[in-house]
Amino acid sequence: MSRTVSSWILSSARNSVVLQGKARLYSICIPNRNKIKWKLVFSKTHLYPAGSCSLNNTVCLKKAFRHTSTEEEHFSFQLSPSQINDILRAGELSHKILDLNGKNANSVLRFESNQLASNTPIEDRRSAATCLQTKGMMFGVFDGHAGSACAQAVSERLLHYIAVSLMSRQTLEEIELAVECMKPILPILQWHKHPNDVEYREVTSQYFENLRVYWQHLLDLDAEPGFSLEEAMICAFKRLDSDISLEVQAPQENELMRNIALQVAFSGATACVAHVDGVHLHVANTGDCRAILGVHEEDGTWSTLPLTRDHNAFDEFEIRRLKREHPRSEEKTLFVNDRLLGILMPSRAFGDVQLKWSKELQHSILENSCDVEALNIYQYVPPNYHTPPYLTAEPEVTYHKLRSKDKFLVIASDGLWEMLSNEKVVKLVAGHLSELNVQKPQLAFEKPVNLGYMHSLLLQRKNRGIASLDQNIATHLIRHAIGSNEYGEVDQEKLAAMLTLPEDLARMYRDDITVTVVYFNSETIENYYRNN
Repeated sequence: MSRTVSSWILSSARNSVVLQGKARLYSICIPNRNKIKWKLVFSKTHLYPAGSCSLNNTVCLKKAFRHTSTEEEHFSFQLSPSQINDILRAGELSHKILDLNGKNANSVLRFESNQLASNTPIEDRRSAATCLQTKGMMFGVFDGHAGSACAQAVSERLLHYIAVSLMSRQTLEEIELAVECMKPILPILQWHKHPNDVEYREVTSQYFENLRVYWQHLLDLDAEPGFSLEEAMICAFKRLDSDISLEVQAPQENELMRNIALQVAFSGATACVAHVDGVHLHVANTGDCRAILGVHEEDGTWSTLPLTRDHNAFDEFEIRRLKREHPRSEEKTLFVNDRLLGILMPSRAFGDVQLKWSKELQHSILENSCDVEALNIYQYVPPNYHTPPYLTAEPEVTYHKLRSKDKFLVIASDGLWEMLSNEKVVKLVAGHLSELNVQKPQLAFEKPVNLGYMHSLLLQRKNRGIASLDQNIATHLIRHAIGSNEYGEVDQEKLAAMLTLPEDLARMYRDDITVTVVYFNSETIENYYRNN
């Protein structure tokens, strides 16, 4: 990015119009207007009280690097390569799957993940866990809007709901008996977390009690629960969204828990969760996060297999679904300016009770709440709001039987897909895999060895790019998403400018980005077909 462009960014921001109101509104603005997702984001978001778990500062830019306002007197887009790497790699997470014998018999070989904030704090969340009762693995990406509260709650809870939905009656009875006798219960999930991932510790007990009510409901069914995986994922998504709605309506003496419930229900989150068990891959998607497979064809080329559809105004299936669910008189007002009721880009999401509840219920809940303004709850009933709910958290579930040529799965929030196409993402991951698989130059020294010869070998290695390669593929994708020029190459000046954009400007140029890449074990998959 040239100095002229950097100066234009700064001057345009300083001359921009500030919307009047109790909180400043931000919107995303990217070149491809057909894919813009305008979100209402409040600058004064305080989800954690004093003394509680701090926000994830590893995925927010360090204050030494990132400006807080375009009004700063000494404003610079300069960053050193090491500072760029520090920022990009702060949220890295990677995990290699091993069994007890130290050999990987799992169809998942490893996964790598990363996040980069645009909002302060970041509104995206991610989850990864091994389901200890079924031995499957789950990976989730959650894109919050109007704050991070809903995404935070869903990232902590949804995988538990899915795991419980998959349990047998006997296992559920054993867990219920242990709780009744106040004994330790069987562990449900083994989490794979970043050290600084935050949690709602204050409401953990309430979340557990509502999860217990859910498994008690499953036990009350006349027959063995016996959900298929698709049914389990759909049931878990819908039940959690229902619980989020009911929790804010229930009487609550604890003011802190009441405030968290309000913020969770009145913010929103899209979600994409993958469940991998052997060769069986299920992906449940609500909203506009996305999952794709990278496929290595027999002729050596790479292809892309989309596993989700973006649920928004650009999807014909979603438009038809909403028209079926509402009177014909509302057909022209369901989507206004390519947004649901003129407000929300995704047409499916958790939370967002403003688009699910009746006007009377919304008024009743907010009227009896304490300081709604201090909680930054967005109070607005859109025009033509006649037959709610207009929004659902019910996911679409895709099943795919893994083949040895299916090499990796990419799940990411729309912040990545706004910048990179499906095909470009697969190309970058495949290229990264090839780079890592290239055998490092053998130091077969000629005799006698001299310093000039050693220096030549080191230069050759450096020119191959091995020394500077991101080890974490998610970081590699984020670097290209925000730093690529029109030729698809990373421009260091543009990358530095995008990373130093101040908090009052960053959302105009990029969204929060969360990426998880899951690599499959081709040998294990081949053995499955060989043995079956």
